[in-house]
Amino acid sequence: MTSTASVTDSGVAIVRRPNRVRLLWFVVAAVVLVALMGVSVAVGSREVAWGDIVAALGGSLDNISQAAVATRVPRTLLAVLVGAALGVSGAVMQGVTRNPLADPGILGVNTGASLAVVIGIAWFGLSSASAYLWVAIVGAAAAALFVYTVGSLGRGGATPLKLALAGAATSAALTSFVTAVYLPRGDISGTIRSWLIGGVGGATAETIAQGLPFLVVGLIISLLSARSLNSLALGDDLAAGLGERVAIARGVAAVGAVLLCGAATALAGPIAFVGLLVAHASRLLVGVDHRWLLPFSALGGASLLVVSDVVGRIVARPTEIDAGIVTALIGAPFFIAIVRRQKVRAL
Repeated sequence: MTSTASVTDSGVAIVRRPNRVRLLWFVVAAVVLVALMGVSVAVGSREVAWGDIVAALGGSLDNISQAAVATRVPRTLLAVLVGAALGVSGAVMQGVTRNPLADPGILGVNTGASLAVVIGIAWFGLSSASAYLWVAIVGAAAAALFVYTVGSLGRGGATPLKLALAGAATSAALTSFVTAVYLPRGDISGTIRSWLIGGVGGATAETIAQGLPFLVVGLIISLLSARSLNSLALGDDLAAGLGERVAIARGVAAVGAVLLCGAATALAGPIAFVGLLVAHASRLLVGVDHRWLLPFSALGGASLLVVSDVVGRIVARPTEIDAGIVTALIGAPFFIAIVRRQKVRAL
């Protein structure tokens, strides 16, 4: 059995793989993720021996290296969870909008969540991770709804270019509002500026435990929407002809994506381009079927954020660069390449 390729009505090239090839790539991605998690625990501003890792996991903290492991374990777990959430969220958003440029950062969803959290901190004194989570999800949902509404206006409906432009404009405007809210507040501006860069350096077991239910619910909703996303990829008319309730299917999938994006932003700050990079790479490896694409995007997103965090720790020793900066450096050229590719196709 060989791979086949086709193009959807949104202009996205689709590769269909036999299930045995998909399964092979899935196993490879899982093994790579486990290996990267081990590297993340062992590598950083201080190299850690495997004996110290085993001792630290067993509860012993007899030296500095073992104490470093104790802080890197929750950091690594948070990178896995946030990366997986952003990867799945990006793939779902691309499926819902049939837009190859869709990503929580590009569409302004991350920025909406960020603005909500910053307002909550500055004006209402929010200080707990659980409060951040609820507020971020509301902000992400409001931004997603606004961008999709604006991008749907005019002839042609929600085209990829219009959604990308609406998202970019919304993100720029909301970023200005974020700055206007926290800049006069010297007591919180330093903390907020650090959080807005996006990273997993402040991870704790308590923070992970508070965010895990939101991430699990969002992931379950997204995975259950996989079959509906396959129908939506055929176009609204054909999906409706196959018995799909298009508006409901799109709304349910969007809820899952917003939950994942909002929770990830609350836990690690606004990290862009993970969903964009991972969704496109995943399609090349496992094809367009969302029943495979979404789980693979979770593994890919987790691996990408873990790698970004490790790279940020290595390149600036003894200090470190937040993972959000690394993903931006990787993702920005990739985004430009996709835009140029879409523009050429449109000519």
